[in-house]
Amino acid sequence: MKKNLVIIAALNEEEGIGPTIEELKKFLSKPHFLVVDGQSEDRTVEIAKEMGAEVLMQVGKGKGSAIGQAVRRVDSNADYVVFTDADFTYPAEYLPKMRAILDQNREVGMVTGNRFNGNFYLGSLHNVLYAGNRTIAFIHILLNGVHMHDPLTGLRVVRSEILKGWNPKSKGFDIEVELNHLVESKGYRIVEIPIYYRQRMGEKKLKLRHGLIILRRILLE
Repeated sequence: MKKNLVIIAALNEEEGIGPTIEELKKFLSKPHFLVVDGQSEDRTVEIAKEMGAEVLMQVGKGKGSAIGQAVRRVDSNADYVVFTDADFTYPAEYLPKMRAILDQNREVGMVTGNRFNGNFYLGSLHNVLYAGNRTIAFIHILLNGVHMHDPLTGLRVVRSEILKGWNPKSKGFDIEVELNHLVESKGYRIVEIPIYYRQRMGEKKLKLRHGLIILRRILLE
């Protein structure tokens, strides 16, 4: 049976971290949870440990820094690495299908959840952020040649060998763009599947200013 490592970057997510891990356990067989905590001031760490997760205290700030710290822990025990957010926005029910695509297609290196489909409800994402995501997707295709409808999605399953030796340059929310480029640069395909997206639990951290950082990363890649 193929093994899963689940990486979750968290910062003050005491509302969402418990339900997120609990739901993941329903759809993955005995995964190893690795939560990288960015110095939370609430009960995030306590709850994650109670749910059986290994917790790393983040060195530095930002989602990219957290994921960079986590991927250095990827070893031969993991076949697939699952990335998801700690705010309960991404339903875990899609993960078995995402894993199956990787099982059946060796040329596919990553499967991601596409929020922008018939299931998308605009109220779950602010109008301006929605427009920003669509703009970034267009520029991502134009400049990087990575054809994704939702390049910034937080729900991903990646072959572990792709991540070994990866030292991300991104420090913030631009980490997804860098990961997309990494997968394709290694000769693998990326497959998107439609998912629905829930209202987050707790305070939203993605702001408009992060869009400029993401665009800069697209240019750099």
